[in-house]
Amino acid sequence: MVDLTPFLPGLSPVQGKAVVARFDGGRLSSEGGLLGLREIERRLGLADRLANCLVDPRVPERVVHRLAEIIRFRMLMIAAGYEDGNDADALRRDPMFKLALDRLPAGEELCSQSTISRLENLPDRRALLRLGRALVEQYCGSFRAVPQRIVLDIDDTFDRVHGGQQLRLFNAYYDDYGFQPIVVFDAEGRFVTALLRPGKRPSGVEIRGFVRRLVGALRSHWPKVEILLRADSHYASPEVFDWCRKNRVDWVFGLAPNAALCRHVAALEKSTAARFKAAPGRGKVRRFGQFHDAAQSWSRVERIIARVEAGLDGTDTRFIVTSLEGGRAKHLYQRLYCARGQAENHIKAWKNHLAADRTSCHAAEDNQFRLFLHAGAYWLLWSMRRVMPKHSVWRVMQFDTLRLRLVKLAARVVELKTQVKIHLPTSAPDQAIFAMLLDRLPRLVT
Repeated sequence: MVDLTPFLPGLSPVQGKAVVARFDGGRLSSEGGLLGLREIERRLGLADRLANCLVDPRVPERVVHRLAEIIRFRMLMIAAGYEDGNDADALRRDPMFKLALDRLPAGEELCSQSTISRLENLPDRRALLRLGRALVEQYCGSFRAVPQRIVLDIDDTFDRVHGGQQLRLFNAYYDDYGFQPIVVFDAEGRFVTALLRPGKRPSGVEIRGFVRRLVGALRSHWPKVEILLRADSHYASPEVFDWCRKNRVDWVFGLAPNAALCRHVAALEKSTAARFKAAPGRGKVRRFGQFHDAAQSWSRVERIIARVEAGLDGTDTRFIVTSLEGGRAKHLYQRLYCARGQAENHIKAWKNHLAADRTSCHAAEDNQFRLFLHAGAYWLLWSMRRVMPKHSVWRVMQFDTLRLRLVKLAARVVELKTQVKIHLPTSAPDQAIFAMLLDRLPRLVT
């Protein structure tokens, strides 16, 4: 039989011998690391958890691909770097993806792109609320014991769009149309939830409603847990202050500087600048102060901490506002508030490395569901990183690097009568790490 697979053009010879390459390898895969992600997903049970929130309108007798299977396939695709649903039409025949979904390499193919699209169009608003609560359940289930206190980092990020999607809005700062979803992580990088919203700064009333639903979902699992919120200055609104104080929620928020605040630290700024001028060779001088004040819209005075820094470029002053009564000003600013900067890296991992900004559906409900699917993929890679040894580079490795090192492994799959053999590259540089990953998976909290 004549093989019609075309040769790859333009390959230079090696030591006088022609190099001939074709995509005719058969049951080969570039996703050998799905072995690890498969085991992680089985322990988390995330696909089943999300599928239980949806109502399948299909006739049961005619269902070929269950909802949990479609969700699992989609999350694994995203984790492996295939954020485009169109790739499913080729990956549905990939032997490693088949194994990850408990199908034999010679068995029937996985679902197609059109099936994934129908899944994305399935949830209504009530289903999305159930999915959001399911993610909170996943978060709470990732702890070995009920924590005494959790720290939640709330932030929003701009998501550019290139079509006529619902909820899109022009943002003057970014000079483009898009969404501005609110995303929540905890201090250790666990994904809590995400909310799709128009591309504008959220109001105090909107933030209060979001926090109320989030705290309610968390306290339905942990009624006595202490909660501390961290966020930047546009979350510092009187509506949030008053609600949090009435509901035992602490906060540390950034505070935009203004003339009234600067008057409180004028003397501190002057003395800090003088200290730097006296010994510029010692580097920048950083000092802290605190006072109580209130804007006209606030119901009471709040504790405000100022950080004043003097250097060659002049004096820079930043403010935070907090409900915490104890603690030194320096500790609260440098050790507690500044740690929220790590949330930017979590958003980067979710948005850039997992392409969570692929919100190209027309309906807002469909795009919200996509955010949840990408959150599921985040949980897979975060869990892979979490089981690595503490203080190792693998514990803090970026998702794209982790994927490159431990997921993108060539694999040759051979199906025998009593077993399935997977041949991985002998020259793979991270063989010991991959073996250690599989060995440490029982330590994963599920």
